[in-house]
Amino acid sequence: MFSLVELSDLQTTGLPSWCPGCGNFSIWQVIKMAVIELDLNAKDVVIVSGIGCSGKYPYWIKTYGFHSIHGRTLPVATGIRLANHDLKVIAIGGDGDGYSEGTNHVLHAARRNVDMAYLVCNNQIYGLTTGQVSPTSLRGTKTKTTPIGSFEWPINPISIALAAGASFVARGFAGDVRHLTDLIIKAITHEGFGFLDMLQPCVTFNKVNTYKFFRERVYKLQDENHDTNDAIKAYKKSLEWGERIPIGIFYDGKKPTYESQISQLSKGPLSEHDISDIDISSEMKNFV
Repeated sequence: MFSLVELSDLQTTGLPSWCPGCGNFSIWQVIKMAVIELDLNAKDVVIVSGIGCSGKYPYWIKTYGFHSIHGRTLPVATGIRLANHDLKVIAIGGDGDGYSEGTNHVLHAARRNVDMAYLVCNNQIYGLTTGQVSPTSLRGTKTKTTPIGSFEWPINPISIALAAGASFVARGFAGDVRHLTDLIIKAITHEGFGFLDMLQPCVTFNKVNTYKFFRERVYKLQDENHDTNDAIKAYKKSLEWGERIPIGIFYDGKKPTYESQISQLSKGPLSEHDISDIDISSEMKNFV
């Protein structure tokens, strides 16, 4: 049932309902390509999502999955990872899910260095709720909630992830499938918190940050010999946005993962621990 030979092995009976041309379609394929290229067994992968257009990824990729609530993708993914650290955990959400409701959780998952990949579909708009301003919308963006243009400066996800201590920080573009596949593979295989911001055009509600907009501006950091071991240089590059927008790996560092420091996990996944002979009756008396 879980033998992976080609993309069809990860195909579900249901099909996505995204708008034609949505960047989610390429990301959907890229995640499946990454799982296959890594030769991962589907039963060893779990995809955790939040709310938004990206919320249904667990429904449409034939691995284990969990559809959490708005902004709570990372706490759920962390719990799954700690319960069974043999699983490859892929958390995915949108810019609203991760950079508004879930900002606090991004900071703490990054500083803890939980071993998971966190993929953010950043379309700079609230797409599912039909086009409101999001935390990454450019200043001046006109939406249903900002009809005369947004007065707010957008947040910088790359700078925030670096400042929070994420050990792997990258940005991809949904219009470059091969490059994005390679970045997702690196985020999944990185030993620690693999943060990947994905520029993903919303063809229905964001008429500014289009495929054309990004193709005229994006360039690959690795083509310019960027030093991914230098956090200061990574931070300086994270501030670059305008006529040129860098994509690729900003920072790739090493530090102990959260799980590696928990002695209980050295005996194997918590889900496989035998607790049949543990008596908690004395503890229960304190609470009942």
